[in-house]
Amino acid sequence: MKNLVNTVFLTLCPSLFILCSAQNVMTPELLWQLGRVSGETLSPDGKNVIYGISYYDVKANKGEENLYSVPVAGGEARQLTTTIGSENNVEFSPGGKMGYVYKGNWYEANSDGSDALQLTHDTIGIDNVKYSPDGRWVLFTRNVKLDPTTQDLYPDFPKNHVRIITGLMYRHWDTWEDGTYSHVFYAPYTNGNIDMSKAIDIMKDERYYCPQQPEGGAEDIVWSPDSKTIVYVTKKKTGKEYAVSTNSDLYFYDLASGETTDFTQDNRGYDTYPTFSGDGSKIAWLSMARDGYEADKNRIMVYDFKTKTKYDLTKDWDESATSLKWSKDNTKLYFLECAFGPDQLFEINIPQNLSDVTAKNFRQITAGDHDVTAMLGESGKDMLVTRTDMNHAAEVFKVNLKTGEYTQLTFTNKKAYDNISMGKIEKRWVKTTDNKKELVWVIYPPGFDSTKKYPTLLYCEGGPQSPLSQFYSFRWNFQLMAANGYIIVAPCRRGMPGFGTAWNEEISRDWGGQAMRDYLSAIDSVTNLPFVDANRRGAVGASYGGYSIYFLEGISEGRFRSFIAHDGVFDLESMAGTTEELWFTNHELGGPYWDKAVDYQKFNPKNYVDKWNTPILIIQGEQDFRVPVEQGLEAFQAAQLRGIKSKLLYIDDAGHWVLKPQDGLIWQHEFYKWLNETLK
Repeated sequence: MKNLVNTVFLTLCPSLFILCSAQNVMTPELLWQLGRVSGETLSPDGKNVIYGISYYDVKANKGEENLYSVPVAGGEARQLTTTIGSENNVEFSPGGKMGYVYKGNWYEANSDGSDALQLTHDTIGIDNVKYSPDGRWVLFTRNVKLDPTTQDLYPDFPKNHVRIITGLMYRHWDTWEDGTYSHVFYAPYTNGNIDMSKAIDIMKDERYYCPQQPEGGAEDIVWSPDSKTIVYVTKKKTGKEYAVSTNSDLYFYDLASGETTDFTQDNRGYDTYPTFSGDGSKIAWLSMARDGYEADKNRIMVYDFKTKTKYDLTKDWDESATSLKWSKDNTKLYFLECAFGPDQLFEINIPQNLSDVTAKNFRQITAGDHDVTAMLGESGKDMLVTRTDMNHAAEVFKVNLKTGEYTQLTFTNKKAYDNISMGKIEKRWVKTTDNKKELVWVIYPPGFDSTKKYPTLLYCEGGPQSPLSQFYSFRWNFQLMAANGYIIVAPCRRGMPGFGTAWNEEISRDWGGQAMRDYLSAIDSVTNLPFVDANRRGAVGASYGGYSIYFLEGISEGRFRSFIAHDGVFDLESMAGTTEELWFTNHELGGPYWDKAVDYQKFNPKNYVDKWNTPILIIQGEQDFRVPVEQGLEAFQAAQLRGIKSKLLYIDDAGHWVLKPQDGLIWQHEFYKWLNETLK
């Protein structure tokens, strides 16, 4: 298979392969060979970390995840599962068995992976399994069919390909609605057996989803410490109201009475990530105040059951939190937050009186140019986490909660990284046109020589409110870009979290304004460096980054010689008329396009096509329902009619992301082939 891949690669891009081989640097093939680490949980005694590693088989065009264990004290990792297919969602039973989902069913095994036993035989498939603290129940999620399909309505026409649609939302991100809804169930668990015949659907015939679609997971469902209550997250809206709202709530289901209570009905925005303190006296969650604004400040809320009082712990904290975890002694809350670029681990000291919490109660635990991507659990004086940086995929580390010192526990890709040369990553602060400071990441090629001139790429991040942190992408991989001889300029322009809520919010309704000037400030500043070739600059990006490419094509006044846009917004009106989560365009653009008070034209890339004159590669996924397919097709047609060198890379089975190995490798080959043709 290796020879086959190399043969294909040589055919598509021979000069690139020679460059990569000669310098012993990252290649697309090596990138897809790396193991992808995902944290799972700690063993009950806190002595071992359970985690998953996914490897991708290019020939089979799919990946497989197996489970591994490594001692918290350090030592050799051990593989726990070897069956064909993926295992995940690890939870330890009250009796110490390791439970996990495999092929849609729940299995239990010894902690070393031996003697695995299948406990459920569900033909539909279950997920997000959790044992109750008292060991009497398990909860799980499962799809429930409530609406008929066209095949159900017309059984005499089983080969039809018709969808009968009567309202919004009829598709979401990359999936068409099929009449099923993910619901929360619980079932008796006795002597290592799950009695699925007595499973209770606590959402009954409701047409709502838990976990939240498309990114919710096991964090959306939790047990209370006394096992009497299940708390779940859902948005109890349907049709048009669902499409224009972000108002999810926390719902408390009482096992004894079967009653459900909306715990956060007074809040209009997202409520997510419920987590009880170990003693059950408090519950914390993340909360956004404004309905329809998916990138609002994510506040940390706590409710004290004794005083029946709710507190906003982050009222004096000018940033947005992600993830939550109580300390074992219930005196702290740990959370993750983007802090001036990277995602770091923080804590809040919880006083007896929650109203006394101020910014002084917050402490940043970790520092440095890396991202903490997940908290796995607390073990003694340490927090177990996964961590990435722009040169390294995720691995498991432990963090000393007092000093912030890291100890690496897994070394999944060490052999691969030890055999390639990596580029330097540098922070620069650039003055913007409105006299503010903008963080700009500059990534240098391996073996960088300051006496040479290098082609340079401006990287435009998506979102638009996504952080440009120390993430490690298997598509937009900075190490791979640099390995191909490019300097990368990655600005933390207006609209990115980590620099205060005002900086984050300034991009809304100003997509083509200050954020574009921030891009140009960054590339102009770096261009002044003696080793940057001003005649060989390109710009690349996806989603809002793709929008940025289309807009820069019309306003950048000859700065760039090449553009690459992936799933970018080309026409704001048609985007608003065909996208699925309408709260996004309503907030970001100011309302529907027929509202005369809303200006869709000022920052609409299609209105600047008369100024397009630079070669452009356009990539579009057919199953992208967020930035629908007409956006890429319209942009390509405009470029072709303008007589501009252009190419369309159209991926039939991709949504907003490229997830399959063969699609991903062709994506990489075409990406660098284009740059090689236009910038080298």
